[in-house]
Amino acid sequence: MRRLVIRPGAIGDFIVSLPALESLRADYLEVWTATPNVPLVRFSNAARSIASTGLDLLGIRNPPPARLVAELRGFDSIVSWYGANRPEFRDLVRSLDLPFTFFPALPPEGAAMHAADFYLDQVRALAHDDVDPIPRISCPVARGNFAVIHPFSGSPHKNWPLERFRQLARGLARRMPVHWCSGPDDPPLSGARRIDDLYELACWLAEASLYVGNDSGITHLAAAVGTPVLAIFGPTDPAVWAPRGPHVRIAISKTA
Repeated sequence: MRRLVIRPGAIGDFIVSLPALESLRADYLEVWTATPNVPLVRFSNAARSIASTGLDLLGIRNPPPARLVAELRGFDSIVSWYGANRPEFRDLVRSLDLPFTFFPALPPEGAAMHAADFYLDQVRALAHDDVDPIPRISCPVARGNFAVIHPFSGSPHKNWPLERFRQLARGLARRMPVHWCSGPDDPPLSGARRIDDLYELACWLAEASLYVGNDSGITHLAAAVGTPVLAIFGPTDPAVWAPRGPHVRIAISKTA
């Protein structure tokens, strides 16, 4: 069985879907995802950025790119969160007799389950049964004695005030060194460590003894490598979007 999994989305969306993606393992598994997420794919035979495949030309260029169509026909199963909300894309792949199975990329409003469980439920008919519902990324590093603060997220509305983070950092600094970090899409922050390769960032976070951040992809990343995490939530629902892990604590803030 040759299987292709196409998973677009931001860092956090990708990480909470990791259990579902890993459950789709096959004799040969290839994953296409957003460019920043490619280094986090450690469980497949190959991983590529969606942008590099030309998939975005399917349904735009007429006739469709022959090389891409031939490549897609080389898979026995294509599980895709890409194009699920584009009827013209779904109609095209159906007309080309490509083996796509589509799933919605986001849980519906008012979802009564965690996003990781939502994605696992989507693929249950195709997946292996022995699935760990906690997203995990393995980093072979030793735990250090420092804290990491990441004060950003994908939306300003989800951010705890920067001054509050600075107050917290001053308190933590009495116990351990405190480092600030920023992710690939974050604004500049003086003194913050910026690592654009997400797996390198994951392994650095895995060395930390504490991580503090907003509801963000980097917070999910810290939880996935097993670092103790304090995640500060504001407008989003932690019952659906909280990072998962044995060392995760959630704080609710009305100022985020």
